[in-house]
Amino acid sequence: MSAETLVCQLLERQEADYRGWLWVSPPRDAWLEEGQGSVVSADLGVLQAWRERGRPACSPFDALSTEEPPGAVLFWPKSHALGEWWLLWLCASLPPGTPLQLVGENQGGIKRVLKVLAALGLGCRKRDSARRCILFETRLGRVGIDPDAAWISFEAEGLTLASHPGVFGHGKIDDGTRLLLDQLEHHLPGPERMQEVLDMGCGDGILAAWLARRGHAVTAVDVNAFAVEATRRTLVANGLEGQALASDVYSALGESRFAAIISNPPFHQERNIDYGPAGRLIREAPTHLLPGGKLLLVANAFLPYPDLLQGAFGGFQILADDRRFRVYHALRQ
Repeated sequence: MSAETLVCQLLERQEADYRGWLWVSPPRDAWLEEGQGSVVSADLGVLQAWRERGRPACSPFDALSTEEPPGAVLFWPKSHALGEWWLLWLCASLPPGTPLQLVGENQGGIKRVLKVLAALGLGCRKRDSARRCILFETRLGRVGIDPDAAWISFEAEGLTLASHPGVFGHGKIDDGTRLLLDQLEHHLPGPERMQEVLDMGCGDGILAAWLARRGHAVTAVDVNAFAVEATRRTLVANGLEGQALASDVYSALGESRFAAIISNPPFHQERNIDYGPAGRLIREAPTHLLPGGKLLLVANAFLPYPDLLQGAFGGFQILADDRRFRVYHALRQ
């Protein structure tokens, strides 16, 4: 099995023995998943793919699933701040002196790794470059910075929100979410009629907390472990009840059904447009809604969701359109 992604193709040609190594935040790649070692990732899809092959896999909020590895490879993410967090996590989680390789695409900011490592007092050398990617290597050391310091909190809509690098809208509320909240005021009943509501793609938990404050029984899901943890922290910070789960769209929900599904769904996977999760959200929504239940979602106006909504529900409404974003409403009959 040959590597599929550019970064893994660069690793594949190395002479290093990666048996037993820890792969940190990797992309989906069959060459990795069928090889040696274990993985730590915030992406539930990656974790499930490894577990299906009987490979050790855990999120950064779990204990490492294997003994101390002989080395680690960090796949540098699009978010520079998230890459810094992974470095701090590795320095805190693995013994000093553990070999570390860092790999990424030139367009993904891998060249900035040199300055980041220098600021942490870690030496570095370039090991290889090809296919518009670079591979650096260093050794881990104690840097005296707690990874938890990357968490920030901010105020919005009268709520205290927890936020982590790599979570959608890190440190702010985007205009689409604000437009959706304006419509929720008018189209969801208040606390006099508490309902079971699903927040799909919960991010920092703004929608889940807003709904919980109005008295709804909230379940919040996201494929990203950082988002799930952020939502949990947001609910706790505001003294609110709610359930936050790691779920690939509806995968963790079984046959649960809700009076309403609320979402500001993602459409990017790193730098690529990916309609897959939003498409599943819309197509499968009727089976997870109670009779008379509603789907309310906000999306960029250019996204091709009207056809999906028409196919899944047989009709829909546009509740708001500011030329940048639209709020859609669809009802299960």
